[in-house]
Amino acid sequence: MASLNKVYLIGNLGKDPEKRYTPSGQAVTTVSLATTFRWKDKSGQFQEKTDWHNLVIWGKQAESAKDILKKGDQVFVEGRIQNRSYDDRNGNKKYVSEVVAFRVMKLERKEAGPVEEPVEEPVEKDAEVTEGTDEDLPF
Repeated sequence: MASLNKVYLIGNLGKDPEKRYTPSGQAVTTVSLATTFRWKDKSGQFQEKTDWHNLVIWGKQAESAKDILKKGDQVFVEGRIQNRSYDDRNGNKKYVSEVVAFRVMKLERKEAGPVEEPVEEPVEKDAEVTEGTDEDLPF
């Protein structure tokens, strides 16, 4: 039976990306992404809830993410959800959900005009972080 693990997010970065290297020398960049859901409640008042997502970016894309992205940038992310666990310093098991990003595209405001075209086909490894406009999104 087939399965699917795909996520698309549009949100704002909560901090500057942090890049590091694995012992084998592969670049990995992590950053938090905020998405906000807005709705009108029964009394007609607008409500909103912000969710935070941990993004993990690998390879060449991780290298360029650190140079292109900064706190507050609006980005489009395509990736997959990954769940993992680890033991903290006190020996307690911790669980983490992350989005492993295949494609990260910085979005510009419409008044900013067109910027560099995004990559047409996402590539899991060695894809470049690109800049684009809202019109470049696939939906």
